[in-house]
Amino acid sequence: MTKIKVFVTRRIPKPGLHILLQDCDVQFWDSDEAIPQDELLKKVQGVGALLCMLTDKIDEEVLAKGGENLRIVSTMSVGYEHIDLEACKRRGIAVTNTPNVSTDSVSELTVSLLLLVARRLYEGIRAVHGGEWGKWKPMWLCGVELTNKTVGILGLGRIGYGVAKRLKPFGIERIIYHDVCRVSYADDIGATYVDFSTLLNDSDIICICCNLTPQTKHKFNTKAFEKMKKSAVLVNSGRGGVIQHDDLYEALRTNSIAAAGLDVTEPEPLPKDHPLLTLNNCIVLPHMGSNTWESRNSMSEIAANNIMAVLNGTTAVGEVIPPQKNGL
Repeated sequence: MTKIKVFVTRRIPKPGLHILLQDCDVQFWDSDEAIPQDELLKKVQGVGALLCMLTDKIDEEVLAKGGENLRIVSTMSVGYEHIDLEACKRRGIAVTNTPNVSTDSVSELTVSLLLLVARRLYEGIRAVHGGEWGKWKPMWLCGVELTNKTVGILGLGRIGYGVAKRLKPFGIERIIYHDVCRVSYADDIGATYVDFSTLLNDSDIICICCNLTPQTKHKFNTKAFEKMKKSAVLVNSGRGGVIQHDDLYEALRTNSIAAAGLDVTEPEPLPKDHPLLTLNNCIVLPHMGSNTWESRNSMSEIAANNIMAVLNGTTAVGEVIPPQKNGL
C-alpha cells in the first residue's frame, strides 16, 4: 500500500516524528529556521498532509500547490491565524491545532516574566555584567513586591486561571478579571469579574492572557494606559496585537505606567531597532511561552496524531475545521 506523503515545515521533537514515520512517507525542512515561502511552495506539491508552524504562511497559493491530494493542515501551535481557513473550507481540507498542551508552560512563563519586570531583575543582571555593582545603595534598582497587590487578568481561560492560581501564594490581596463573560471556576481562586475600565483603574498588575479577536485588537492603547495606575506593571503572554505598541512605548517613556513585560509582540520577531527595546522599563522575550521540552514534545505528538486521525477517519484532538473527505 502506498504511504501518504507528509511534509513537515521544520525540525520537530522526536515523539511526533516517530508517530508519522510508522505509516507515512515523511519529508521535512531540515532546519530550525522557518522554511522560505518559495521552498514551501515546492515541497507541498503532492503531499497528503502538511504539518506546519505558527510562523508559516499557509495561504491560497500554498493550498493550490498542494492540490487535490492535500487533506489536512496540522499546525503545531494553539494559534491558527497563519492559515487561510476560508480557503481550506473551500477545498475541503481539514485544519487542526494543538490546544491546551502549553497551559502550564505559558502560565509559568507569565509569572516568571512578571517577577523579572516587577523586581527589575534584568536591569540587575546587566548592572553586574556592566561593572555597575558597587557598594550598597538604599534606592538602587528598587522594584515592587506582589504582596497585597491587586492583579487584573484579561482573559480567564486556562492560562489566565493558571496564572492566577500561581500568583495567589505570593500574598495577592485581590484578583479581578475581565472576559467575554463570567466564568464559574473563578470562584475557585477568589477572582471577581469586573468591566474593562475597572480592571484598568484598580489593578497594580495586569496580565494579558486572551486571544486576538476583533474585540481585543489594540485593546491596550493610549486611552487604556491613561486609566491605569502610574505604578502599574503590564505583562502580555497572550497575543501581541492586543497592545498598540507605539502607544505602549509612549506610556512607558513618559512613565504613564511603570513597566511592561512582553512575551508576544506585533510583529514577531520584533525588529531589533524597535523603540520598545531602548527602554529599561520594558522587557521583551522571543515568544518563549511554550519553550519547555514537556510542552513541545506534547505539541509534536498531538500534531502528528491529528494527521493520522484525519487520514484514518477518526476524530482529531484539535479540530479547527473538520475533515470533509473520507479516510484511507
